[in-house]
Amino acid sequence: MNRYSADEIREGLNSRTVRLADGTELPAIGQGTWYMGEDARKARQEVEALQLGLDLGMTVIDTAEMYANGGAERIVARAIKGRRDDAFLVSKALPSHAGRHSIVKACEDSLRRLETEFIDLYLLHWRGNVPLAETAEAMERLKKDGKIGRWGVSNLDTRDMEELSETPDGGGCEINQVLYHLGSRGIEYDLLPWQRRASMPIMAYCPLAQGGSLRRELMDHPEVRQIAQRLSAAPAQVLLAWVIRSGDAVAIPKASDPDHVTENASAALIELTEEDLKRLDRAFPAPGRKVPLDIV
Repeated sequence: MNRYSADEIREGLNSRTVRLADGTELPAIGQGTWYMGEDARKARQEVEALQLGLDLGMTVIDTAEMYANGGAERIVARAIKGRRDDAFLVSKALPSHAGRHSIVKACEDSLRRLETEFIDLYLLHWRGNVPLAETAEAMERLKKDGKIGRWGVSNLDTRDMEELSETPDGGGCEINQVLYHLGSRGIEYDLLPWQRRASMPIMAYCPLAQGGSLRRELMDHPEVRQIAQRLSAAPAQVLLAWVIRSGDAVAIPKASDPDHVTENASAALIELTEEDLKRLDRAFPAPGRKVPLDIV
């Protein structure tokens, strides 16, 4: 369901941005690549989907060394070939590669697969056994050496972020990528407020939930469908508009179908009213206490 031209979509994404600490502005909706690169028969479709997303202004492309054992990074390399400057590349290092020396090799391996000289934003995928202080130090070294533009973390909860912020190089962290969607609002209790105080945005993965029954529950919920109908929008667009409503979250939905790519990008033009937000809050309330960080 799309009633917008490509120019309108690009304009919408240009006007819905999230600012990083270094002043970089990113479109509030980007592109995820989890599960890409796993089936060679789908590679061309995946490449073309990412290229369409870039054409529409979804310049943030998120990937990781873990995805398809580097296969997703290779798909991204094909998608940005000849147009590297159009993309803001995000990749992630496994916690087993988060050490002072191992993260350098992991980064260089990702650079080789991505066929680029630098990664715009490099993340620790989740916390492992390597001290956060060591990882932060190594990230700053990668930044100084020009291999990455900036760095952040993923799947870190409030106490982890507090600990990171107290390390000598922890102030260099620019983003935390976490699971966040209408059916998973645990970060709103303390993590999101902490990051807002630190002027640090989030990157929301699985903003439409990770398939299965929960995604169907969200898409098919009467409140979501009624709001979508009023806005002449798709339920998925309502869900994405909800995630980016506050201006401090970048949503990175994954799509391989051209219609879904365009639908995702068009969500930047969806404006939810205060009444819409109240209805969604009643249907999917935020928790009133601390809950474990959702991770998939």
